[in-house]
Amino acid sequence: MKRSREKAASELFAAVYPRLAGWCRRLVDDETAHEIASEAFTRLWARWTAVAEPQGFLYVTAANLVRDHWRKLERERRTVHRVTAETAVRPQTEQPDPSVRMLVQSLPERLRVPILLHYYADMPIREVSLLTGRKEGTVMSDLHTARELLRAHLRRSLDHTR
Repeated sequence: MKRSREKAASELFAAVYPRLAGWCRRLVDDETAHEIASEAFTRLWARWTAVAEPQGFLYVTAANLVRDHWRKLERERRTVHRVTAETAVRPQTEQPDPSVRMLVQSLPERLRVPILLHYYADMPIREVSLLTGRKEGTVMSDLHTARELLRAHLRRSLDHTR
């Protein structure tokens, strides 16, 4: 039994790891992408018998780890900014960051996960639907809502920089 479990995990790793790490690499730097992909597999292995859809579990876990990484970077950026502002003679006002990555990070999870899977992992809507357990129409609606929110955020950010 243990041997077949290890073989199944090994086959899943060989089949999914390159695509998962590549997907993560679109969102974070190369080293962090491999760390996140590896951590997703570690978490899957810890719950192996309880996970019905391993590939979906891996992508959702990786998306959450990417989000945590982005949050950490944002905290670090704010801390550096605060320290720099405190030591500056004339503190400058911070411009809103219009980066799409930060805007995607700010989306609610129900909108963020489909965006990450569809646009960053190049998954078709049908596959996103299967992985998230949502109907295809719901996924399409969530993608539309997310795009509209991102468009509005980008407009506001660009208006502030002029």
